[in-house]
Amino acid sequence: MLSDTLNSMSLTSLNQLLHLLADGQFHSGTALGQHLNMTRAAVWKQLKGVESLGVKLNRIRGRGYRIVGGLDLLDVEAIQRQLPELTPSFNVQLHMSLPSTNQTLMQHQQHQPIHGEVVLAEVQTAGRGRLGRQWQSPFGQNIALSLGWNFSGGAAALEGLSLVVGLALVKALADLGVQHVKLKWPNDVLVDGKKLAGILLEMRGDATGPCHVVIGMGLNVHLTQNDAIDQPWISLSQLGCSLTRNDIVAQLLLRLHQHLCLFVQYGFSPMRDQWQQMHYYQDQPVQLLLPGRQIEGICRGVNQVGALMIESNGVLKAYSGGEISVRPQGGAA
Repeated sequence: MLSDTLNSMSLTSLNQLLHLLADGQFHSGTALGQHLNMTRAAVWKQLKGVESLGVKLNRIRGRGYRIVGGLDLLDVEAIQRQLPELTPSFNVQLHMSLPSTNQTLMQHQQHQPIHGEVVLAEVQTAGRGRLGRQWQSPFGQNIALSLGWNFSGGAAALEGLSLVVGLALVKALADLGVQHVKLKWPNDVLVDGKKLAGILLEMRGDATGPCHVVIGMGLNVHLTQNDAIDQPWISLSQLGCSLTRNDIVAQLLLRLHQHLCLFVQYGFSPMRDQWQQMHYYQDQPVQLLLPGRQIEGICRGVNQVGALMIESNGVLKAYSGGEISVRPQGGAA
């Protein structure tokens, strides 16, 4: 088990080793031992820990070890430096490996407040998406982030929240120069019809009163190949974007703070037009897949509370719910 491997060694030393190897250059075992103040045998054990994370090491006798292409490692201090004073402030926590950032934050909620708490993981081994899909997040390639936020008013006050989070993500990417990003109801971010990012919300608390929401996001950043993904996907690197993950996380947190504060005060309605401007299926023929049936019609965007509007046989009707999926007519989901 990956967790057992990591628990048997010093995560501090492993983190130091990863930062040494992140430049993509060769480092001899002797040099690594001197930097880490440990024996060659201890270095070898740490290198096995690196490989257990799914990081591929290139070994050449006489030259040492390297990570081909290097690594873009997350750094809490580099992220926090880019954030102004905010209320609430963000408490950013970085983990080497987690089964799920959402699951970790949901567990935290049982023992402590999670409002403004951010959980990041370099690798996520059991990430989840909507409708039971697994979210693939290899070490150092993507952003796996979960944010805790408190709301009052129960479930009804959360209508449109996933759309607001998607809008914040697209705006953050636009701030960083990433164009042509679109939104798919209720929680996907697309480029040219391919999935760039996904959002998963989980709630705990009173159905009619105060509740805690964990906002989970997965964003493909440096990913170039993954045969385990069962749907069309794309990454920022494939789009020619050379952004660091620390810059992306910082800008995303800024936009999330802005949009969540607006949502708490005014709800989804004031952001509806912005969302529809970025809607991938706006006024397009679609299939709506519901439990046990499907509907064909023209997608007319969303209403004031974020429900999907479908015009079918001249009748406009709103749809919402966790088991609904939308796809183009005659196309894949």
